[in-house]
Amino acid sequence: MTKAVIGVLGSPLTEGNTAQLLDMALKGASDAGCTIEKISVNSLDFQACMEMMFCKDHETCIMDDDMQQMYQKFKETNGIIIATPVMTMGIPGRLKSFMDRFQVFFMAKYVRNKPFFNKERRLERKGLFICISGMEIPEVFVGAKMTVRAFFDIIDCQFHDELLINGMDSIVDIKTRPDLLDAAYKKGYLLGKTFDAVTHQPAE
Repeated sequence: MTKAVIGVLGSPLTEGNTAQLLDMALKGASDAGCTIEKISVNSLDFQACMEMMFCKDHETCIMDDDMQQMYQKFKETNGIIIATPVMTMGIPGRLKSFMDRFQVFFMAKYVRNKPFFNKERRLERKGLFICISGMEIPEVFVGAKMTVRAFFDIIDCQFHDELLINGMDSIVDIKTRPDLLDAAYKKGYLLGKTFDAVTHQPAE
């Protein structure tokens, strides 16, 4: 059975260093036999969460924007790759707003106790985190990792692996570091291959 992987680009630069790393990871997942889709958060038309609490009692959000189609995509996918630069010791605001709109999943799982995924699907879904930082600051990735881990937990996606690259102000152009692009490819490939093992596990 073909597995699906969604790549989420949190950078506003659609051809920048983060985007190139994500493209390589998605190529790896594709070569591992997965169908892939890339979503650029900055190209979506959506508002930040307004805490209207409609999703407390319903399986969707009351705001009718591009997030409606995102919910279905994220329910159906097997793997998720989040790729973002560090900004203000965290993640870009647009990406954070995107994650906050998944209150739909949070309410289903933690408030109504009716998560969208059964045990088998929760074990199957896995996430990869790719993050770059310009400056080499101690613990620069801590805030971003905590946010992404919380997001993966809310949408029932196991934090599978990560690729953290600092010192981008010195590297400047990721194309000068084919070793890092290759690392992103390998991470994506291994993510895709994990689904083969899940597919062949006997049902309980």
